[in-house]
Amino acid sequence: MIEDRSWTEIDLDNFEYNLKQLTQFLPDNVSFMQIVKADAYGHGAFEIASHAIKNGAKYLGVANVEEGGLLRYQGITTPILVLSPSLVSEIPKLLEHKLTPTVSSYQFAEALNDATTDEINIHLNIDTGMGRSGFSMTDISNLETFPKTYDKLKIEGIFSHYASSENDTEFSWQQTEIFKRFLNKLSYKPKYIHIANSAAVITAKNDFCNLVRIGLLSYGIYCNEKIKKLVNLKPVMTFKTKIGQIKFAQAGDSIGYNRTFIASKDTKFAILPVGYADGYDYLLSNCGKVLVKDKICNIIGKVSMDMTAIDISEIENIAVGDEAILIGADRNEIRAENIVANYSGSAYELLCQIGRRAKRYYRNHGKIIASSPLLRRDFVSTDFSDSKLNSIIEAAMQERLQSKQVANIIYSEVLKKYFIEHDNDIHYRKNFNHTIYLEESEKFSEYYQVRTELSFNKKLRNDYITVACATTENKLEKYFMRNDVEYRWLLDENFALNEEYFRVCKVKINNLELEHKLLNNDNCIEIRCSHPDLKNLIGEEVDFSISTKTYYPKKAKQLSVYLIELTKGVEIKLVHHGILQNVEAVPIFSGRCKFPKISSNKDSISISSEKEWVFPTSGVVFVL
Repeated sequence: MIEDRSWTEIDLDNFEYNLKQLTQFLPDNVSFMQIVKADAYGHGAFEIASHAIKNGAKYLGVANVEEGGLLRYQGITTPILVLSPSLVSEIPKLLEHKLTPTVSSYQFAEALNDATTDEINIHLNIDTGMGRSGFSMTDISNLETFPKTYDKLKIEGIFSHYASSENDTEFSWQQTEIFKRFLNKLSYKPKYIHIANSAAVITAKNDFCNLVRIGLLSYGIYCNEKIKKLVNLKPVMTFKTKIGQIKFAQAGDSIGYNRTFIASKDTKFAILPVGYADGYDYLLSNCGKVLVKDKICNIIGKVSMDMTAIDISEIENIAVGDEAILIGADRNEIRAENIVANYSGSAYELLCQIGRRAKRYYRNHGKIIASSPLLRRDFVSTDFSDSKLNSIIEAAMQERLQSKQVANIIYSEVLKKYFIEHDNDIHYRKNFNHTIYLEESEKFSEYYQVRTELSFNKKLRNDYITVACATTENKLEKYFMRNDVEYRWLLDENFALNEEYFRVCKVKINNLELEHKLLNNDNCIEIRCSHPDLKNLIGEEVDFSISTKTYYPKKAKQLSVYLIELTKGVEIKLVHHGILQNVEAVPIFSGRCKFPKISSNKDSISISSEKEWVFPTSGVVFVL
């Protein structure tokens, strides 16, 4: 049972039912775009988009870059068209989120073409009579040469918009003819041509189009009586609350601000804990309807910011906590389109504003399958400053672990290190493969000759990398926190720090072989590895490979390999070609996989954790 003071329920079964009803009007060669702008008209863009895609939607339509970016953030990969004109300043976000922009002006087309390095899909908007955005009929002469002028902009679609498809057949026909004549003049034909919105799916048959945009009707809201006679739809959203208080007024008493309601007789009324701050329109004062125990109750007095009064004189056995339905269900009186008719309002507006302070619940097959938070904004990390994010993470851990003490330990000892001490520059490796080859040394009988081969994937942070070598742990430690150092080796203190005893054989990033330059620094050696083309790869994930040649003392009896960065997928292998007997590997792994797989044969021994994340300070000790 839902315990909230007010909430909205989104019936996804009704949504899918409506889509089936509407798509029956489409020919086999026509696909549909689901319009999910304005948070899917207040229904929740992510859940609606996900179910529309499952039911055949080939495209999603949003109003702006922010809405499209949020869907990408939530994992939606289906093509998304930004229907409204975008600003030039929004072009980087359009490209980042792989959104399809609407192009309505040559100025924006030029800016977009200059900003992109790769070909990008666009849809051209043609104003055939809507009178809003889009190329006007006086501008379109240049559209014939558009593909050559803006060579990086691939015209995937061309569309227009009916001004009044639900009730003005004549003007819609005029727009259709203008659009057809324009298309016939073009020498090129895009993948998608669309002009029909929800109502036109039913009222207009455009055999030259292969895509329609379904919005309001899919949410079960009729735009007029004509449409209602042609298709059966079910409301998807229900807005509910609970009775907060029951009171009695005598004849002559006033209720609400400015005394706009005066009781003509003794009246029993209820206070609902919702008002215009919850999106329940102020204009419903003294004219709205609410369903309680299957009876329609009138709103009495003004709808205030947080409370609304309803007449319950005709209802028996009513109590505080009983459910009241403000919008939705299958009663005509409280369907959104009929509610707004009481004050000549817009169903679009009501839907978009309903439930501003209400949690949203999604029902599918009769069960609640998901919910959205209060204020209807899913958590997006980029909405917050670094300091605010830190406090949110700490609070969330306390809530999840139900222990402030344990949460504080994890936050301060682990997470804080990455979020604060590393200045938010978190880096990690993937597919970490480190192979160490031990061989007998012809030059030094008390040492093994060692070859190492290291490879991994990681984002490149500089236009060079450093390999470091020292003869004491204290000296080597200073290289652990440097973000330009990708390999560190502890050399036996009996050796001099030069290339005779430690040498970098080859370093490659992707297919670039890097040049080496040896530097001495405070009794350590640093090998700086660089290439002129690395500057073009900064910020991209690249393949690293590093090979070295050195020596290791036989008397040490153990060889350790440490992971000092967050790493996903690890294999560390010691190849000894049978010169060692009874070699053991002791993994010291922190993370979910504390006991990686150990494999051995007469020539080698390895430990591996192919897909798991391994935390810093992990490693393996080979007992020789």
